[in-house]
Amino acid sequence: MTLQLTVSPDFSPDHIAGWYVFNTWLQRKLGERVHLELFDDFESQRAAIAADQIDLIYANPYDAAMLVREKGFVALAAPVGKQDEAVIAVLDSSPMQAVEMFQPGLRIAVTRDPDVNLIGMIMLEPADLNRDNTQTQQVSSYVVVAKQLLQGKADCGFFLKEAFEDLSAPIRRQLRPLVTSQISVVRHVLLAGPRCAALIEPLRAQLLAMSQPGSDGLRVLEALGLPGWEMQDHEDTEFMIDLMDTLMV
Repeated sequence: MTLQLTVSPDFSPDHIAGWYVFNTWLQRKLGERVHLELFDDFESQRAAIAADQIDLIYANPYDAAMLVREKGFVALAAPVGKQDEAVIAVLDSSPMQAVEMFQPGLRIAVTRDPDVNLIGMIMLEPADLNRDNTQTQQVSSYVVVAKQLLQGKADCGFFLKEAFEDLSAPIRRQLRPLVTSQISVVRHVLLAGPRCAALIEPLRAQLLAMSQPGSDGLRVLEALGLPGWEMQDHEDTEFMIDLMDTLMV
């Protein structure tokens, strides 16, 4: 049996190589064949999930809800100190100093990252803005969101905070975060599907031990840009899913 591993398409391109390193490490630790499949977009990844072709996934909070509730996936761990916060950014030269200054007809550049877009729209509510009185432009990546702003094609952009901070310094200097969410409990999680049931405990133990001094997992974590993994139990996951459900109402 070959297990299929994938990663939410919103991860930083800088860490593509790191996920391949992680995949190799995972195979060695589990003694199982694991194939890493990276998808260019959420639609193709969700099609693979719907066809039961995914066994392990580093999932964004929005998809984690569906995977746990509908596909029987179990949370293994979450990265230490990494929450999914959203940023609404504008050009540094923009006259906008607060969300309340935005007007109907606002042009928003977004990716297809569902949790970031959901949080971003909630942060626009103080300006009485919603999907009906704004213009949303969906693009392929956060770098393209930044380009839309720099080229004057959008008034603001929604970013995953980590992705905004990963932009190159010259680009970031031309942008200004207007507001950043502070939800704290929403984050990506590593999930295991039903075919991995027998591997859940040994896999979780290996993940939690990666950051220990002298561990061969330290090099892997560095490649992933993660400080380590921490326990994500059922209660933590259910609380996050319930919160996502509340935000979507």
